[in-house]
Amino acid sequence: MTGRFKILVIDDELIVRESLVGWLKKGGYHVEGASGGREGLERLEREDYDLIFLDIKMPDVSGMEVLKQVKERYASTMVVMITAYGSVETAVEAMKLGANDYLMKPFEPEQLTLLVEKLQQHKRLLDENLLLKQQIATTAAERYQDIVGISEPMQALFQLIEEVAAVDSPVLIRGETGTGKELVAKAIHARSPRRFGPFVPINCGAFTESLLESELFGHEVGSFTGATKAKKGRLEIAQGGTLFLDEIGEIPMKMQVDLLRVLEERRIHRVGGTRDIPVDFRLISATHRDLSREMERGHFRQDFYFRLNVIEIQVPPLRERREDIPVLAEHFLGKFRRETNKPLEGFDAGALELLCAYDWPGNVRELENAVERAVVLTKGRRLQRDDFAFLFRGGAPSEPHSLKEMERLHIQRVLSLCGGNISRAAKLLEINRTTLHNKIKKYGLRVNG
Repeated sequence: MTGRFKILVIDDELIVRESLVGWLKKGGYHVEGASGGREGLERLEREDYDLIFLDIKMPDVSGMEVLKQVKERYASTMVVMITAYGSVETAVEAMKLGANDYLMKPFEPEQLTLLVEKLQQHKRLLDENLLLKQQIATTAAERYQDIVGISEPMQALFQLIEEVAAVDSPVLIRGETGTGKELVAKAIHARSPRRFGPFVPINCGAFTESLLESELFGHEVGSFTGATKAKKGRLEIAQGGTLFLDEIGEIPMKMQVDLLRVLEERRIHRVGGTRDIPVDFRLISATHRDLSREMERGHFRQDFYFRLNVIEIQVPPLRERREDIPVLAEHFLGKFRRETNKPLEGFDAGALELLCAYDWPGNVRELENAVERAVVLTKGRRLQRDDFAFLFRGGAPSEPHSLKEMERLHIQRVLSLCGGNISRAAKLLEINRTTLHNKIKKYGLRVNG
């Protein structure tokens, strides 16, 4: 692995820089040197590095400033601070800001070798965890009609989809706008005995009452002005398959009565027709409305509600499964990278921190649109925090709400990265298991194994 492990040494002292570069090259690593902070940042713009040895005190751009920019823009790059004896406190402060370790002058080749080997192993562990997460997400996306998620609520949703698909009962999918209710309906259909039949969707809120009746039931020639030929409705087209009624809460009361009769009798009349037409379909409905409240207000029939809601599925909003945000963002980045043919390499740490802190009122659909816009407009090779400034109406994006919020987000990211392994997460966070357990309980974090 040494040949693929790329190292950058940033130090204004020629002797120190050349010594480090020489020793590391003897170890078989790909190593480059930079004479100061500004040159180091310029090299990072052109090329990726796995590890940076960074001097704390440099005349042009300080090591602390370089560290800050590296952690904001190249989150996966590890940093070791080079320090003299009198600057140990500064090095410790740098580690709190994200540095992985520090190297005190003067140092021996053996000490350097052990340090690099340790960081290589750490990088390998992080890469394996990231690859595993991506594989889990990709497998879920392939199996569940592009539904992506590794969080506990999504794993429960996937399990429920499998169970519901095996039966033929009506399903009511509830969730906020943009959570992916139609994708859930498609996933149920794709796993059901009706999967070889058609999946027929219709948005009930997109039509007037008369047009909705014609769309659902079809019509005969001359049934209304402009009906010059007979037309099958969605109820007929869905024969042998699944009918998906999206935004079922928008259906007028008369149409609720008509559909209730269809569900009970399994036959229809086209608009303007008298012939009985048998129909056979599975009904899946979806709504973002609170149908219980609609019933109380007299806007939704109770008997129709109970007929629809034999099995209920709740799709969680994105703000309640924030550990899925980085996975979803990477999924959408891959999609739009292919569509735009842009050689983008990923997100920097600042961008992911912003995406995880945002509440996403438009849920997954809003996140997808945000990533698409950022991909189209970005000028860099990585999506950065500023590429998502449009999410905040007041102008520039705000910082995380508080130090507690920053700690909560950081711990959740590490837990997700470690696949829920408490010991490993505690080691990366440099706290003991008891402290980590207390923080998990304090912040209500999810641990995914």
